[in-house]
Amino acid sequence: MMTGEDPSTRRRQAAVVVAHPDDEVLWCGGYILLHRDWSWRVWTLCRGGDPDRAPRFRRVLAYLGAQGGMGDLDDGPAQIPLPARLVEESLQALIPAGLSLDLVLTHGDRGEYTRHARHEECSRAVVALRRRGVIRTRTLWGFAYDDDRGTRLPQVSPQAEVRVALPETVWREKCRLITDYYGFGTGSWEARVTPREEGFVRLDGLATTPDSQEVA
Repeated sequence: MMTGEDPSTRRRQAAVVVAHPDDEVLWCGGYILLHRDWSWRVWTLCRGGDPDRAPRFRRVLAYLGAQGGMGDLDDGPAQIPLPARLVEESLQALIPAGLSLDLVLTHGDRGEYTRHARHEECSRAVVALRRRGVIRTRTLWGFAYDDDRGTRLPQVSPQAEVRVALPETVWREKCRLITDYYGFGTGSWEARVTPREEGFVRLDGLATTPDSQEVA
């Protein structure tokens, strides 16, 4: 159907799907800040009932001008594996029906460090729902970081297909979201790891369709 919309002026639609509130800032917060003119959504699968993290997540969304939602999957320290169907259903419940996106960002298939089961489960759920057409997006990227089997803080992986070096002002703004909004101390793991460079890799071989415009 012809709408008369000029593709060059259409506001891009993007979403971030993560396991926890703060993952969206740590692993792609700079990219979001560099594209504030896009329409962003952030969905997190855990901590929806957390009296501390949930309101902090909503404050971050308000700062970013983003919409979003939270699931409340188990996130205990034992990281007992969750059934794939449960993770997918939890994510599907957050996604508005019929939503069409230009870009989705989520965890890499092995997460960003050694090792967090919820990150990996989140990545698999996004890929599965995209293949079934529940998540409709032209482009799907996973975060591309590693910690060399736990021997150092995570940094952009050599396998990253997209690398984004953050301007100093953007990196400091990202750090402020971690410390001032999420409340992590300046010496915390989260504050120390906050990447100055962000990396992404295409997921599932379906990153773009032949007639789609590359997201950059």
